[in-house]
Amino acid sequence: MTGVSTHVLDTARGRPAAGVGVELAVRDGGAAGSGPGGGGWRVLAVSATDADGRCRDLPDVPDAGGPAGGAVVLRLRFATGAYLPAPAFLPEVSVVFAVEPGQDHYHVPLLLSPYGYSVYRGS
Repeated sequence: MTGVSTHVLDTARGRPAAGVGVELAVRDGGAAGSGPGGGGWRVLAVSATDADGRCRDLPDVPDAGGPAGGAVVLRLRFATGAYLPAPAFLPEVSVVFAVEPGQDHYHVPLLLSPYGYSVYRGS
């Protein structure tokens, strides 16, 4: 099993973004379903960021990425529209990434501002 965590930092305000909805989903078919129209999404958890901008209750993800046991493709979808000033230029942000078998943990922070965002694999 591989752990996944995230947090959202509001770079325009210089503080954590509290109350941002977060959805964790896995692509059906693993990495083999990648590409346009390939594989649907199965929601694993729905949560929201806390006062520190962290989402602490996301479940572990099974390592099996299909018959070959390859990478698992995940999506973190952030409901940013309710957090950002209206009208929100970014009503949602989706981050799709691959998790390799045997990895202990993936931390994927979102750095957010009203007109842009950045993500990276943290520690």
